[in-house]
Amino acid sequence: MMMRRRRPLLGAAVVAGTAAYAGKKSAERSYNEQAQNQQLADLQAQNEAMQQQMAAQQAAYQAPPPAPAPVASAPAAPAPAAASGLAAQLQQLAELHTAGVLSDEEYAAAKAKLLG
Repeated sequence: MMMRRRRPLLGAAVVAGTAAYAGKKSAERSYNEQAQNQQLADLQAQNEAMQQQMAAQQAAYQAPPPAPAPVASAPAAPAPAAASGLAAQLQQLAELHTAGVLSDEEYAAAKAKLLG
């Protein structure tokens, strides 16, 4: 009886090839899972950022509008000094009007008051 001799190298090559293929597929699966997990984490971060932005916009929309700034009233005409004359007082009023401190109506009223 003749014994058939096995080819050990061929069997080892088949086993090694199968192991390499399985290892490659395992590595691809692992890489794909990592990529999907990273994409999921990125989407969740974007979702959270959008929710925060929407909440801030909604809060700004619901907040009452800021109150208007108080309007500064024009300073009263300076009190006339006892020693100054009528011409000096009229000159001061004209300077205040030219500088924009007094409006036309305020200037006319103050002038009429001085003239009497």
